[in-house]
Amino acid sequence: MLYRILQAVLLALMLVSPVAAEDADLEQGRTVAFTCLGCHGIPFHTNVYPTYFVPRIKGQTEGYIRAALHAYRDGSRRHPTMHAQANTLSDEDIRNVAVYFASLGGSRR
Repeated sequence: MLYRILQAVLLALMLVSPVAAEDADLEQGRTVAFTCLGCHGIPFHTNVYPTYFVPRIKGQTEGYIRAALHAYRDGSRRHPTMHAQANTLSDEDIRNVAVYFASLGGSRR
C-alpha cells in the first residue's frame, strides 16, 4: 500500500516538475529512440498478442514518457517487451528519449 502511494507521488512529481530540457541531448535521444520507432512509429500498428493498438508517442509530454519508462523499468507497469527495452536505458537515456519525443509535437496516432 505504501509503495503504491509513493509510486503515485513520484509519478505526479515527474509529470509536473520541470526538468531541464536544455540539459538533454536531443541527438542522443534520437539515436536511442530509433529502436522505439520500430513499434511506436508505425501508424495504426497493432501488437500480435494480446492484440491492441501500439500508441504513437510522438509529441507525448516529456514527463509522461519519463514516468512510463521508469515504471516499465522498475516493473510497476507491466509489459514484457517494454520492461526489456526500458531495462537497457539509463536515467540519462530516458531523459534524452523523453525530451526528443516531446520535441516532435504533432499527432500521436
